[in-house]
Amino acid sequence: MSFPWLTVIGAVPVVGAAVVCAVPAALVKLQKQVTLGVSLLTLALTIAMATQFAPHGDRFQFNQSTSWIPAFGIHYAVGVDGIALVLILLTAVLWPVVILASWHECESTKRSPKTYLALLVAMETLLIGVFAATDVFLFYVFFEAMLIPMYFIVGSAGTPRSSYAAIKFLLYSLFGGLLMLAAVIALYVFGGHTFLYSSLIQNLHLGTNNERWLFLGFFIAFAVKAPLWPFHTWLPDAAAESPVGGTVLLVGVLDKVGTFGFLRYCLGLFPHASHWFTPVVLTLAVVGVIYGALQAIGQKDMLRLVAYTSVSHFGLITLGIFAFTSQGQAGATLYMVNHGFSTGALLLVIGFMIARRKSRGINDYGGMQKVAPVLAGTFLVACLSGLALPGLNTFVSEFLVLVGSFTRYKVAATIGTVGIVLAALYMLILYQRTMTGPVSPDVEGSHDLSLREKWVIAPVVAIIVALGFYPRPILDAITPAVSATLQQTGNTDPAPAVPLAAVPAAASATAIPGGSS
Repeated sequence: MSFPWLTVIGAVPVVGAAVVCAVPAALVKLQKQVTLGVSLLTLALTIAMATQFAPHGDRFQFNQSTSWIPAFGIHYAVGVDGIALVLILLTAVLWPVVILASWHECESTKRSPKTYLALLVAMETLLIGVFAATDVFLFYVFFEAMLIPMYFIVGSAGTPRSSYAAIKFLLYSLFGGLLMLAAVIALYVFGGHTFLYSSLIQNLHLGTNNERWLFLGFFIAFAVKAPLWPFHTWLPDAAAESPVGGTVLLVGVLDKVGTFGFLRYCLGLFPHASHWFTPVVLTLAVVGVIYGALQAIGQKDMLRLVAYTSVSHFGLITLGIFAFTSQGQAGATLYMVNHGFSTGALLLVIGFMIARRKSRGINDYGGMQKVAPVLAGTFLVACLSGLALPGLNTFVSEFLVLVGSFTRYKVAATIGTVGIVLAALYMLILYQRTMTGPVSPDVEGSHDLSLREKWVIAPVVAIIVALGFYPRPILDAITPAVSATLQQTGNTDPAPAVPLAAVPAAASATAIPGGSS
């Protein structure tokens, strides 16, 4: 039997949470060290697993399946394709960064540091389980269970509206989860009394109406999580009222569960319904792109601004997924990873600013690049990544999404391009108002990044730059999984508008690398 990588990687954080809870309450520093050590161990194991992933091997690798509840055909079944692998890597990388960023913040929440840190590491186990599950019922268990620690994390800030934001997040998610539960039960009935994903995609035979209803059950749950307009309204409140570390996890990782669900379950299990609903989904996506961007431009709260930028970005990701092209879906998956790092960097630096000024208001800052040049420099990189500057990570993602979408849906792709133009506007306005101009009296005494803060932000900035120049390792991993998804939906890439044979030989030789006349 091969080494159970996914089980071990998923178990390490939850065991770590138990260890943190066992540490005496007075030993806060030890609690932090244990939490950080557990997250670094999880990262090391994840990297070790990723090095053994064969992009052109079986679609699902590191598989493990054990009967869990035989009477109902439920298995503990885990495995990853390239899409799930890169999202688990994103999770594993961001977790120690967030824990180090929350080194002092965990002592200022309304919960004890021990409780807050234990919630953080327990959340990591549940997210890894969501991406790794290959049994639909097991996926649903992780999908719902992760609401519990996230609810308490969002409500930990102790602000007047934090409890409201936490309850709103929980109610929206529970509503979507209940619809999915009904669809999961129906899958069991129609799918031969099994929840195994591999069996369902081969043996699931649904009538047209049944497939459409089941698609909706899954789609709405994922649209809430994504967040896709108009199911997004919980996000600005939750992002603004959560501790900044919680906001990074919420916007950087947790919302990827929604778009991952679109790819894995909506398209994989309900291909005909996916095509039938595509015009509606694309409409929601492009409205979200423009709406989120316009809302971001008008925000005066930095955290709410970033939340609305995510609504816009996830509209583009959804557009790429439902374009049903390899470029669009590969770009959308790469966008999920890049958005996690780009938005994570943006929120981390905003957290550093809030720690100094004790304010989320954009107008409470100004001229910070003169008193904190390193902070301003990292903030500039994060903002430029957010507007998809060539040479930084998100550029390749957006380019692939728009190219892949334009080949099938020209109008939707054109509207998506407008959203990119607006992104430049809201990001540059944010940087200009906080970092340039006269030094605000409130930030005159601000210090630059500390050594700990540099350790927090440096790896994220390095990844942003590295993926901007060399995204190939991620694309190599996800492309076979994207091809398998397209095959499940019965799609192929559209033929080129100009056949290659029609291109003159001389032009072909110069246009194609390695061509010869």
